Amino acid sequence: MRRRNRTFRARTAAVAALAAAALAAGALAACDVASGTSGQRPPGKSSRPSPSPTPTPVWDRSPRSLAAVGDSITRGFDACQVLTDCPEVSWATGSDATVNSLATRLLGASAAQRSWNYARSGADVADLPEQMAQAAAHKPELVTVMVGANDACADTVDRMTPVEDFRASFEKSMARLRRDAPKAQVYVTSVPDLKRLWATGRDDPLGAQIWKLGICASMLGDAQDESPRAQQRRDTVQQRVVAYNGVLKDVCAKDERCRYDGGAVFDFRFTGDQLSRWDWFHPSRNGQQRLAEIAYGHVTAAEAPRAGE
Repeated sequence: MRRRNRTFRARTAAVAALAAAALAAGALAACDVASGTSGQRPPGKSSRPSPSPTPTPVWDRSPRSLAAVGDSITRGFDACQVLTDCPEVSWATGSDATVNSLATRLLGASAAQRSWNYARSGADVADLPEQMAQAAAHKPELVTVMVGANDACADTVDRMTPVEDFRASFEKSMARLRRDAPKAQVYVTSVPDLKRLWATGRDDPLGAQIWKLGICASMLGDAQDESPRAQQRRDTVQQRVVAYNGVLKDVCAKDERCRYDGGAVFDFRFTGDQLSRWDWFHPSRNGQQRLAEIAYGHVTAAEAPRAGE
């Protein structure tokens, strides 16, 4: 019996010793986890630093080269002579001192060598992808876009460019530019308020005669007709212009290197002095100068313009 008791006590002591050792090991492991000194990392932790988010490109307020695309306004049409382009007075790339174009303001003496004008009188948004390709070949630091008036200025309202087609062409144009000149900045102007141009020039005898030649017939045709049907026609054109401007704004907003003018050109009230004395529709030298001034203010601003600015 005594021998059995000694054996039992020995076994009991061994078990107690093992239990104590196990408890001690568990306590040490717990301390290691709590203190972060164990051989394993706590769940969710990594030794690699988290990657920094890609910064949004900062708008360059002093681009060193410029290409222009668009329609007759950017070609200075009817600003110097009747029914003739006059690119030297273009708001975007012109060399005329009285206009003081965007290129001249930005580039100074190197404007002639560092700016290119691929706008074309009569062009609409469907022509823009090819113009963008031509502009992108120079790898310009800034591209100006003014397009949409001819899409609304059709023979009849039924022949105006559908909004979805306008969007598709503008998106294609931006993609074309990004393919060949991915870092180019883009300044997009809104389409002018065609109804306000009609209201400004409708009482000028010479302008009314020129309008009869077919300039923007959808808006300017039968300029003296104020019947409900004529007013509805003009309102339809106006709504289409507003829709085009919405597209320009939306598509530009999706590109981190694009600035829309916030509707500044649409909101600008061209006076008689700022419209061509031949057609009362295209900007005169004075009007081109105002467009250049608006563009320069937006391109060199610290932040993109907001609607109404």
